[in-house]
Amino acid sequence: MKLAVDVHFDAEGAVAAAVAFDEWAAPEASRTYTSRIAHVDKAVRGELDLRALPCLLQLLREHALEPELVLIDGFVHLDAQETPGLGRHLYQALGGRTAVIGVSKTARPGLSAQFEVAREEEARPVIVTCVGVDIGAAKARLRAMHGKRRVPTLLKQVARIAKGAAS
Repeated sequence: MKLAVDVHFDAEGAVAAAVAFDEWAAPEASRTYTSRIAHVDKAVRGELDLRALPCLLQLLREHALEPELVLIDGFVHLDAQETPGLGRHLYQALGGRTAVIGVSKTARPGLSAQFEVAREEEARPVIVTCVGVDIGAAKARLRAMHGKRRVPTLLKQVARIAKGAAS
């Protein structure tokens, strides 16, 4: 099982959501999961925002999920020198047993075109970083995901679930 995950922060805390899928081209999730996190500390200005990490770990623990791979909306590495981002911290927290692919709609300085994936001819590319899986394989899997736009259907779905459950 693979999971696409997202966290939505609100005034009270956060909601972590996951959609499970088995095939990369799946048009919809086989299962969905949500967890409410009552309190989340504020992000520290000037530091990497890791508020989502404990939320994602609670979601996985609460639902006894042990995916082979986690797909996040964000960065695994912040630059080509592999400065750890949220995805790398998640990978380490999971004991290095679960591959993590990060997908971002915005580029970062220090990440070259090798991290870009064009899912639609005239759309801007998404940025892919990963750990526990080869970058070429991660990019090919992302290209294979269902959805006509630049962001795959399952990533859009998990974001809607997280946001909807927070309302």
